[in-house]
Amino acid sequence: MTTTAEQAQQELLEEFELFDNWMDRYQYIIDMGKALPPFAEENKRDELKIQGCQSNVWMRHERQGDLLHFAAVSDAAIVSGLIAVLLRIYNERTPSDILATSPHFLKDLGLDKHLSPTRSNGLNAMLQRIYRVAEQEAA
Repeated sequence: MTTTAEQAQQELLEEFELFDNWMDRYQYIIDMGKALPPFAEENKRDELKIQGCQSNVWMRHERQGDLLHFAAVSDAAIVSGLIAVLLRIYNERTPSDILATSPHFLKDLGLDKHLSPTRSNGLNAMLQRIYRVAEQEAA
């Protein structure tokens, strides 16, 4: 396990450098989403649904010791991949580590330019949920 969210972000950026084009990057993101752990049907509740996503996204969290554990799922392949990217960076981290790590991977990978506006809005809504949970848990 990577020790910090920032290190996870750097590793992700290095992996994406291996791809020459965006079609390959999209496929890699989709494949990451296919590898997400199962998400229990009983967790697909309204209070866990992310508002602002075009597709359906549910995200839950729990504190395990000092670390925050997130789980999420979407009914869209690319969004599931974006969830996997976020979880790779922010899952199993302390609230302070999450809050100290800005999501520069969005710009560094070019996701800010290569996602549709609705996908970008959904990604930002998921990020906001992660940061809001970290703020609440840090308090």
